[in-house]
Amino acid sequence: MLIAAAAAVSLASCHKQVEPRIVTEEAQLRDLSSSVTATGTIEPVTSVEVGTQVSGIIDKIFVDYNSDVTKGQVIAELDKTNLLSELSNAKSNMANAESTLRYQQSNYNRQKTLFDKGLISANDFEQARLSYEQARQQVQIESQNVAKAQTNLGYATIVAPIDGVVLSKQVEEGQTVAAAMTTPTLFIIAQDLTDMRVIADVDEADIGAVREGQSVTFTVDAYPDDTFRGTVTQVRQEATTESNVVTYEVVIAARNDDFKLKPGLTANVNIYTFEKRDVLCVPTKALKFSPNPLMLPKDVTVEGEPGRPNPVSYTHLTLPTTPYV
Repeated sequence: MLIAAAAAVSLASCHKQVEPRIVTEEAQLRDLSSSVTATGTIEPVTSVEVGTQVSGIIDKIFVDYNSDVTKGQVIAELDKTNLLSELSNAKSNMANAESTLRYQQSNYNRQKTLFDKGLISANDFEQARLSYEQARQQVQIESQNVAKAQTNLGYATIVAPIDGVVLSKQVEEGQTVAAAMTTPTLFIIAQDLTDMRVIADVDEADIGAVREGQSVTFTVDAYPDDTFRGTVTQVRQEATTESNVVTYEVVIAARNDDFKLKPGLTANVNIYTFEKRDVLCVPTKALKFSPNPLMLPKDVTVEGEPGRPNPVSYTHLTLPTTPYV
């Protein structure tokens, strides 16, 4: 008896009319946007690797990490003992060449006088003139050697090429640097840390929508609650392929007046490829209506519902009007 009563209650509830619940919202003016996501690395707009063109031992270092430097400021010096010796030797060779030139010039003048008087042969005169020309050319060679030695001595004094901040110091006092094949890097100096950029890697499927001048927002893990803003300044044409994924570099300019952005941080980037301001908007669900079969009268069927072969549309239903526009 209890089972039969429960079944009767359940059957009665199935035939109970379901009242529709209408959810309404007001149409509002909103900003619409479409964006492309990417990741990138923050770096200074201008940074210079400072090296040396001569080999030697680092004698003195006058700066450290994060040191402020000005253009022309001495930041390091190499040991100059060997370079001073080379300069002294070049000057000695120059003096010797000049002495030889003075002798050959006097000899040439004497030989020319005798030749003009017919007292020596033409061969002796030409030999004197050849020796004089060779001595003059040797003076020029030794002069260039002196200039080269002086230049190398100047290279032993390392100066800052720009105003900026020392980001990296890759040598210590007493360390030997060799410039035989390549120029060794001693320091990396960033010009202005208030003017930064993000080099973002954008997927090939999204790069077609990216243009110069588009606005950008990005976050960094160091400041998860802060959102930084920038602008696309360059879309580079060179593709990079890694693990069969093709990406293109997009350069984004960003101000860093509070110095929160540090070189090397990873940025999570949103590039806004489409933006419209103050657009009258309604929720997208207001444009869709999918009624529950329990809400429909008995003579109305849902298309494709099993057991009801004659589906009809819902256009004849009378439903409450919503305020969506």
